[in-house]
Amino acid sequence: MGSVSARFDCADAQQREAGISAALAAVQAGGLIVFPTDTVYGVAADAFSPEAVAALLAARSGKRGAPPAVLVGSVRAAAALTETLGAFGQDLIDEFWPGPLTLVLRASTTLKWDLGDTNGTVAVRMPLHPVALELLRRTGPMAVSGANKTAAPAAATAAAAEEQLGESVQVYLDGGPCTEIVPSTIVDLTGGMPRVLRAGAISADRLRKVATVIDIPATGT
Repeated sequence: MGSVSARFDCADAQQREAGISAALAAVQAGGLIVFPTDTVYGVAADAFSPEAVAALLAARSGKRGAPPAVLVGSVRAAAALTETLGAFGQDLIDEFWPGPLTLVLRASTTLKWDLGDTNGTVAVRMPLHPVALELLRRTGPMAVSGANKTAAPAAATAAAAEEQLGESVQVYLDGGPCTEIVPSTIVDLTGGMPRVLRAGAISADRLRKVATVIDIPATGT
């Protein structure tokens, strides 16, 4: 990919369509894009391109030990990435997707990808944001991390993401500022009991109403 970045204002219908088309082309060519989610801005690459995922990790100064999540535009796309949804997976999806809930699941052994040191798992989420959903339904599953350098503040705007990531990203989709700068809640469904790995936008009380048997650390209330 070239070194010139482009930013599109998704509040304008024509720019939004042009931007999503440009983002799709960039992803298909192995490049990186930035787009808004319901939490913060994310930097994304084709989940099935090891070279693109490596470029994503390099852009953030990240390491293989901190693999990106995979964002999807539909529940069907998520199911195709996993071996099983576990005992409470479908119920959690029905209640909280699209939304700020990331589920760690056993990845399908038939997938040909390299997201880093995942130990055979995948962290998958369907975000509640119209630009993100429209894009993901065109691109298919994408590897996504926060659009900021490792240990730097999360990017709440496209401009903040561009300031940190610069021309390592080909397309920036500007969906306006993110108003709820709260990370997604992460729940691990790979064991015998659902386990909260990170407290976030979905509270422990809300989780318990769906997954009645769940391991919630004392700090995850």
